[in-house]
Amino acid sequence: MTSTAAAPPPPRAYRRLSVEERRAQLLVAALGLFAHRAPDEVSLDEVAVAAGVSRPLVYRYFPGGRQQLYEAALGSAADELTLCFSEPPMGPPTERVARVLDRYLRFVDEHDTGFSALLRGGSVVETSRTTTIVDGVRRAAAEEILSHLGRIGGTGERSAGPRLRMMVRSWIAAVEAASLIWLDEGKRPPAAELRGWLVDHLIALLAATAATDEETASVVRDLLALETPGGPAGRLAELVIPVVAEAAHLLPHATAAD
Repeated sequence: MTSTAAAPPPPRAYRRLSVEERRAQLLVAALGLFAHRAPDEVSLDEVAVAAGVSRPLVYRYFPGGRQQLYEAALGSAADELTLCFSEPPMGPPTERVARVLDRYLRFVDEHDTGFSALLRGGSVVETSRTTTIVDGVRRAAAEEILSHLGRIGGTGERSAGPRLRMMVRSWIAAVEAASLIWLDEGKRPPAAELRGWLVDHLIALLAATAATDEETASVVRDLLALETPGGPAGRLAELVIPVVAEAAHLLPHATAAD
């Protein structure tokens, strides 16, 4: 009697990975571990298991051990995080910033423990090189935000002045701090609500700085000309103007009239 059982599928042909492909494979495995564990808690054995390779193979590509692997993984994550701030110069500026923050908060959500360990510092694998990588992300983020405000961070006709640069970098620091608190609070409030609040924070900082800095005032005038009633700036204006109106009695002319 002839068997009707299906023949087993032929074994898959083995393909040797190129140096670049193997290195990328190891970085992906390492990033998956570093994303949810503090870097000093991840061993090379775990990276090898996650990548499906031997420990000696990990050392062949990263002879400096965990430190070299962590710095390479951090550099890869930094590139990804920097891309979160890149946005085409289309549409109202505050809506662009909102899209930037949506991507940023998704990154924080997906790399929660690793993101927290990285920004808090104190890891045994933290070095001047890792600090430089993180600072590079912050500076790149500030450059992108300045570009959305119609300015550049370097020198040139549209270069940002010191007050505006300081304000933007202060806002970047506030975004980092809020992200860490968000993780501590179990990712509450929802990411969309946090994003909206951070955009409001940027608008408020711009308005406060514009009150005493003519360059920032010019930036705000240009920004408001591009905004729409239904966008972040319009929504905030609708909420804040009635509150600010309650302070009319503090104005000098109001006191004089009394």
